[in-house]
Amino acid sequence: MEVKPGDVVILKSGGHPMSVVEVSETTAACVWMGNEGDLFRETLPLAVLELAEAEPSDDEEDDEDEHEDEEEADEEDEEEDEHEPKKKKK
Repeated sequence: MEVKPGDVVILKSGGHPMSVVEVSETTAACVWMGNEGDLFRETLPLAVLELAEAEPSDDEEDDEDEHEDEEEADEEDEEEDEHEPKKKKK
C-alpha cells in the first residue's frame, strides 16, 4: 500500500480516521482527534493501516440528492412523451 502525507487512513482493526503526516519505508506518523477533542500523534507500522474510504461531505450529499431528483424528473418527462400520440406533419 502506498501512503503519502495528507492521506486519510484507518487501522485495519477499526478506530478513528487518521491523517498521515510523515511516511518512512515501514511506518507512517499519523494524527487524529480523540472523542474529547484531544489531538493524538502516533507512528504506526504500514502493515496495520489501510486507506479510509472517502465519505461525502454534507454539501456533496445535498448536491447528489438534487442531481438524482433532476434525473427522476427528466425520466418522468420522457415517459410522458412516449405515451403522447405523435403529431403528423402536414
